Amino acid sequence: MKRTMLTAVVAVGFAVPSHADVTIRQSVEGKGLGQSGQTHSTTYIRGNRMRTETVVGDKTLITIFDVDAQKMFIFDSKKKEADVWDMAAFGQEIGKNVDASSIRASFSANGQSKTIAGKTANGYDMSISMDSAMGGSKDMTMTVTISGPVWIVKNAPGAADFAKFYKGAVEKGWIFTDPRAAKGQPGQAKAMAEMYRKMADAGGIAYENDMQIKMSGSGPMAGLMAKMGNMSMRTVVDSVETGPLDEALFAPPAGYKLNPKK
Repeated sequence: MKRTMLTAVVAVGFAVPSHADVTIRQSVEGKGLGQSGQTHSTTYIRGNRMRTETVVGDKTLITIFDVDAQKMFIFDSKKKEADVWDMAAFGQEIGKNVDASSIRASFSANGQSKTIAGKTANGYDMSISMDSAMGGSKDMTMTVTISGPVWIVKNAPGAADFAKFYKGAVEKGWIFTDPRAAKGQPGQAKAMAEMYRKMADAGGIAYENDMQIKMSGSGPMAGLMAKMGNMSMRTVVDSVETGPLDEALFAPPAGYKLNPKK
């Protein structure tokens, strides 16, 4: 899978601080559209703000989530400009194309455990599905299903902050993927947001997630979209470090041109 496709789906890191700033490094593998790829990302979290950096070729793609300000900034290391999304308005827009009442979610312990990044993680089986109008067209309703095992370190340092950040963001209608991709596949974006909420409810931090994304529907076009939309992604935490983070990490650099997006 092309790395840009991976980046559109990668939803940020799976760890947060316990009254401290945290840096998380992860490895991500993905498959879809007959292609596969691997990339690495770094996530910085401080309170209700998060910054993700994903290496794509010779540049780094950067996303900043500022939940309190309801802003998402997206830019890369090669340009001195950033796209700025008003997430309050975007949440309302994407909500029009998603049937929130259709969500079906299960998240249950499977009795397994393993060691990840030096921590003992407990296994959970996850399944989340949601109906949505693809590309805003009510004539093409698809069902998106996200399923697979999740490995959670129970009561890990930062678990309370993990729950606070994700629950608060989801309640405000936030998504954790690129809004441009979410416009075309709103159900996938909202289902992934619900996935993070379920992880937060588990009372720990997810150190590994083996995610299968499948789309289904009726009609020739729906069948084609279902075939194209199916993909898989495995995210594993390589390391977690605590320590103060520079305030400048959570805003575009001074002098950058800011481009409002809708």
